[in-house]
Amino acid sequence: MGSTHYMGLLAANQPWNLLLFMAVPVILAETIAVSELAILFRRPVPPVVAALNRYAGLVGGFYFLGVVVYLTKHAVVPLTTSGGWRGPADVIAVGFYLLGVVPLYGMTLLETRVVGAGWDDEHRLKVHATLVGLFLVVAHVAMIAGMLDPAVLGWQPTHVMDDGSSMAGMTH
Repeated sequence: MGSTHYMGLLAANQPWNLLLFMAVPVILAETIAVSELAILFRRPVPPVVAALNRYAGLVGGFYFLGVVVYLTKHAVVPLTTSGGWRGPADVIAVGFYLLGVVPLYGMTLLETRVVGAGWDDEHRLKVHATLVGLFLVVAHVAMIAGMLDPAVLGWQPTHVMDDGSSMAGMTH
């Protein structure tokens, strides 16, 4: 049984990769999601909830943008140039993980008023809530594809022997 690079990244360098690439972004996103529910259903919004939501939205986008830049340089580019992807499951897992920057950084752009400066609070709240939902969708697609054995979607590992020949499809 093989694993995707997504799972390999999280399993390597324990516990640091798990904390940096999974725990921090997920905790920030879940903080945003839970505080967003409180904002949507409780009027007036408690100031601590609004502040927590705003802070997590600011930090989450900037943090994840850094993760995407780092992983693009150190994983995506090398895997692409070397042909090291482990089939569609691998590409889907990593691609959807990195795609999480769109909604997370979108929330940061909303919080800094780079986007939606002229919108009323209600419209900004609707867009913010939509971005939260979008992040949850792409993150879950990444997790599901990341946990999949790449062979399920057709990847067959190629083993190169000492003489340079390969034994395509051979598994351990």
